[in-house]
Amino acid sequence: MDIKNAKFEVSNPDVAMCPATDAPEYAFIGRSNVGKSSLINMLCKSKKMAKTSQTPGKTLLINHFRMDDGAWYLVDLPGYGFAARGKEQREKLTRLIDGYILDRRQLTCLFVLVDIRHDPQKIDLEFFDWLGEHDVPFAIVFTKADKLGPVAAQRKVESYCNELLLTWAELPKVFVTSSEKARGRDELLDYIYSINREVAEACKSGANETTPPPAAPQQ
Repeated sequence: MDIKNAKFEVSNPDVAMCPATDAPEYAFIGRSNVGKSSLINMLCKSKKMAKTSQTPGKTLLINHFRMDDGAWYLVDLPGYGFAARGKEQREKLTRLIDGYILDRRQLTCLFVLVDIRHDPQKIDLEFFDWLGEHDVPFAIVFTKADKLGPVAAQRKVESYCNELLLTWAELPKVFVTSSEKARGRDELLDYIYSINREVAEACKSGANETTPPPAAPQQ
């Protein structure tokens, strides 16, 4: 399936101010300069849906994009790991991110972006563990696959996943993408629409839960 229409709706500095809807939300997050805005633009087939910048950490608000006439929302979250920012702003952004992830009941899946060229970073691994501890459904999205050859990219993904399996019982869903080549677009959207169908069926049957959380890290 494909997106019929996409429109920026609102930016908010607090989760309590986010749109009052029952539509499922798919949020995107990652460390600064991981290619989040470029990936969102690629998914929406737009060069300016999400603002891109050469300055890391540009996103400072919760940005909602209305998809398919409000059937679901794509949410752009600020990046984590704010090394270049002051303590007060880092704490503010942490509260903003934590508040959305833990309190926003519409959050259906969190897509965590990592640069495929890098080995597992401590900050990412700790973030994955935090998500697992709080039963937050998430998937891992490797970005910038065009920067490596096919064999090198595959080896990077396998190496990364093998390290995760040292502490996780099983892996969350994994995607490999390139905003430049539109790689992974169909797979990501197919995944989102499949969950949307599950949500719709759950609503019809009166069920409260939609998708299972990822496996919690082994102790």
